[in-house]
Amino acid sequence: MAPSPLLPIDAAQARLLALAPAIPAETLPLAAAAGRYLRAPATARRTQPAADLSAMDGYAIRFADLPGPWQVIGESAAGRDFAGTVAPGEAVRIFTGAAMPGGADTVLVQEEARRDGATLHLAGEGPTRRARNVRARGLDFHEGDSLGETGAALTPARLALLATGGVGEVSVSRRVRVALAATGDELIEPGSAGAGLPESNRLMLRAMLADLPIEIVDLGILPDRLDVLTRAFADVAADLLVTTGGASVGDHDLVRPALEAAGAVIDFWRIALRPGKPMMAGRRGDCAVVGLPGNPVSAFVTGLLFVRPLAARIAGARDPLPRATLATLGEALPANGERTDYIRAEQRDGRVYAAAIQDSSMLATLARATCLIVRAPHAPAAAAGDMAEILVIA
Repeated sequence: MAPSPLLPIDAAQARLLALAPAIPAETLPLAAAAGRYLRAPATARRTQPAADLSAMDGYAIRFADLPGPWQVIGESAAGRDFAGTVAPGEAVRIFTGAAMPGGADTVLVQEEARRDGATLHLAGEGPTRRARNVRARGLDFHEGDSLGETGAALTPARLALLATGGVGEVSVSRRVRVALAATGDELIEPGSAGAGLPESNRLMLRAMLADLPIEIVDLGILPDRLDVLTRAFADVAADLLVTTGGASVGDHDLVRPALEAAGAVIDFWRIALRPGKPMMAGRRGDCAVVGLPGNPVSAFVTGLLFVRPLAARIAGARDPLPRATLATLGEALPANGERTDYIRAEQRDGRVYAAAIQDSSMLATLARATCLIVRAPHAPAAAAGDMAEILVIA
């Protein structure tokens, strides 16, 4: 039987994200919610600023009274408002962030003011329009405004926004349980004595997911034995199982039959991608399953394109896929074949340069790379100075 056609990357990503299981939500205080994704919209409970505030140190005046002079009748500082009202010909000393006193509508900055006791004089051009140097009530947001839609990431800036909006706690997805398993009789743990190949994929994937709200279930290195693999996969209690190695069709590539023996249903396999074609995805009950190639460079690329987005989607991210940007090529590239190619490259002096050797076994080349040049299937040859899509990785 002929092999199924290679699945385009965008189609594979769409099908993969559709495999994401739903996980429960939990309510957390803002202080414990960094890095999570909103499961419900967050709404402002107050207006910011709550009153007209001064944006500068100076004097609160009536614009109609320019060019002065004025009599200074008091002071307004943040947290210590001036209680009275500014009448014609009067001014109030004011500081940045302080509430504008009643009657005043403009701030004369202190660099353009001169005091003679209680008398204030204009000493510069002065404000040229009403409400100059004033932050209007509600300039940032109003009570009832949306401060974050479902799926929005709780970044440091958004947490600050929610706090200022009077929000104390939020609904988020609980942490995603991600099980990692490496397969292969040739593998040993890094730093172990012996002639085996140090296993690096679990460490790499853990680091790739480190900023997401996850918990790692480390299944370790599993041997190339169908019974052991089947039992390990059947016993996994996780939201996402990621395996590396054994994903092709050789006699010792046992991950797919072991997954199926453990009850998994494979949704797709073999992607139009270089490096990383032999990748599979499916579900086992409420657990999404992704089988990556064992080659670390291939595992990195497929982890970036598939594992990280899927983990983020399970965690509640609205837009989890990596975003490509444009860059200028520093040298020519040949025409591409039938698969989307992710070329390890470095950014130097405003241009990107592909590594001379793209063999997928070369981790040193990956470690030096700062980006991946994305070459579409059948892309024509490109010249130095042409624009290309890149994914920044460092």
